[in-house]
Amino acid sequence: MSRTPAHRAEPAERTQHLGLLFVGLMLSMLLAALNQTVLSTALPTIVGELDGVDEMVWVITAYILASTITMPVYGKLGDLMGRKPLLVTAILLFMAGSVVGALAGTIDVLIVARVFQGLGGGGLMILAQATIADVVPARERGKYMGVMGGVFALASVAGPLLGGFVTEGPGWRWAFWINIPLGLLALAGAVLFLHLPRHGERPRLDVAGMVLLAVATTCLVLFATWGGSRYEWTDPVILALVAGTVAAGAAFVAVERRTAEPIIPMHLFGEANFNLTTVAGLLIGVAMFGAIGYMPTYLQMVHGVDATASGLLMVPMMGALLVASTLSGQLVSRTGRYKWMPIAGSLVVAAGLALLSTLTAGDALWHLCVFIAVLGLGLGLSMQILVLIVQNTFPLRQVGTATAANNYFRQIGATLGSAVVGSVFAGRLTDLMAQRLPAQGGTAASTNSLTPAVVAGLPEAVRAPVVSSYNDALTPIFLWIVPLALVAALLLCFVREKELATSLERVVEGEAVGEGEALVPPPAVDERAGRDATVPPRGPVRSTADR
Repeated sequence: MSRTPAHRAEPAERTQHLGLLFVGLMLSMLLAALNQTVLSTALPTIVGELDGVDEMVWVITAYILASTITMPVYGKLGDLMGRKPLLVTAILLFMAGSVVGALAGTIDVLIVARVFQGLGGGGLMILAQATIADVVPARERGKYMGVMGGVFALASVAGPLLGGFVTEGPGWRWAFWINIPLGLLALAGAVLFLHLPRHGERPRLDVAGMVLLAVATTCLVLFATWGGSRYEWTDPVILALVAGTVAAGAAFVAVERRTAEPIIPMHLFGEANFNLTTVAGLLIGVAMFGAIGYMPTYLQMVHGVDATASGLLMVPMMGALLVASTLSGQLVSRTGRYKWMPIAGSLVVAAGLALLSTLTAGDALWHLCVFIAVLGLGLGLSMQILVLIVQNTFPLRQVGTATAANNYFRQIGATLGSAVVGSVFAGRLTDLMAQRLPAQGGTAASTNSLTPAVVAGLPEAVRAPVVSSYNDALTPIFLWIVPLALVAALLLCFVREKELATSLERVVEGEAVGEGEALVPPPAVDERAGRDATVPPRGPVRSTADR
């Protein structure tokens, strides 16, 4: 009799705690997502003040590189030792990097600060996604994953706007200081509301795998960043980076096959759903960042808008992404069906890219806004659902590792897309300028220093060829990317739609549970197991969909 009131009181308490925890996790993801873009508008001022124009690329690259390398590490360690201590560590690392960045007096110190931010940022993204899998069954997880997709959409627009605002107002250092109150709120959410079973075993670290993955990732990111810009594609440095990527990657696979606790277990690639969604995610990442990375530049140079306006004109895309991501997540939770969404999303992405390829310098801005909204709609239907499919493919004890591996390859795709499209864009722009301004020797020679303000002040006879060169250098590339989205859609047709788990099963081993059970236990009855699901069974941590 005494148990009845407790059972009636728990759901509201769990719901309240889950809401507070979810807010904390969203703040963690927002920190990581914002800092991929917040310095984009502040960077010219920063490198000017710190006398580091020649090292400008490292301010961005250092963060991307550190976060990409650490994603699989956080995922694996989270599965082995629990996610709460790692999430707290990631937040503290990120905040420490923010303080160092705010106080930086030289460009070298700022780059070191960005490395520390990246070391924390990689964990913030992965651990937030994996933690939701710890406390919410797969069937209900869709609506949470949808909101997570919305956070990235919000950060993509808010980052550049925030960077521009603080640079023109209190100063660029506040782009770092603002992370401290947000970090403290995220830290409070993790400490107070994240209660998961503590893992009793001491993790065996795959040090060799971590080192080889870091070497392979570093070589690949530098190849993508430097190729075609700092060095020609055939330069010995670029060729050495390619060789280093291949050699370190091959050695990494060999090590992972033999080690006891690999950070990216090779058995993951034995699951068709993992392979299909990971490759599709990589291709969509290339398409997404290849398309939107240079859109603000296009808007400023072709349509003559200022930096702030170019950021605001991206709102239709991010708004469509936010709406599609949130509604698709709600629909998954309501119906349990999900396979069609990323397939449709990939096709819509292809349509959006095809539409963007038709843009001309004389088109009205509303055309572009509609086209990028179509692109955002497709991305919202795709990205977070792919993560959900991966998480539903593996037992709960492997969710962090699988999620991290999937995100790692998607990040690689994003890096490659941004770098390769940027290189092709720059090369085409140089060639078109040379062809269309043959008689304007001085102007053609100074195209490297063209800014939107300079272009706006040029005589019409010179301005028109410059504007058309920017348009014709970029828009055909969108059409070249379309096959990537179509291949992603084709691959996803072969995904097997497994039933989403409606409950969680969790190990409880006496005193090993130092932090208590999950705040959101499974429903009262596990229909497949035929037993009270509020009493966690012994055995491996797994979702009922894996049984």
